Amino acid sequence: MTDDIMPVLIAQSGPLRGQRWNLTEAPLTIGRDTECDLAVTENTVSRRHAVIFREGHEWLLEDSSKNGTYVNERRVEEPVVLHDGDVIAIATALQIAFVGSDATVPLDMPPRQDRRMRIDIDARRVWCAGKELAPALSKPQYRLLILLYLHTGDVRTREDVIRAVWPDAVGEGVTEQSIDALVRRLRDRLAECDPEHQYVETVRGHGFRLDNPVTG
Repeated sequence: MTDDIMPVLIAQSGPLRGQRWNLTEAPLTIGRDTECDLAVTENTVSRRHAVIFREGHEWLLEDSSKNGTYVNERRVEEPVVLHDGDVIAIATALQIAFVGSDATVPLDMPPRQDRRMRIDIDARRVWCAGKELAPALSKPQYRLLILLYLHTGDVRTREDVIRAVWPDAVGEGVTEQSIDALVRRLRDRLAECDPEHQYVETVRGHGFRLDNPVTG
């Protein structure tokens, strides 16, 4: 990336879909606070969630949130260098494409279709084994599914589930029975669409994970 080409962020999902933010020499802040450069008014998003900044010829993303920021479905644990075409997920609220220049990537990046489950985050539509899940999931079910989907194969703890599904209840206590009931309802809904595969696994003593295998 040369000095005279500044990258752009393009919202891929949610009410901000299609909006663009040109990166400059100044850091770009992302968060729920209305003073952030990219404000996302979702309660799963922290007030100061993440920042993108320039270091030499590279652009880096740093996360400072509770519910996480992800680049290409991997959680950001330390500042990560961004590359043309990277997809950034802000908690479960928004997906953003990092584009090397305003003309290198089309506005609508195609969804990944190489796994048994596919989700259109903007439309909140879910496909399992090529069949669309209908009717749509409830809001808590959808939030839980997105949490697991963004961490496919990784275990999410009960605390992770509470932060993603009931962010306003953090610190107030959500019972294990409530979490287990939500997981059961989500499993039942996914089984309606694809009875041949169990997507949500319980890892005893640790939490839950999504089994979303790659298809041929």
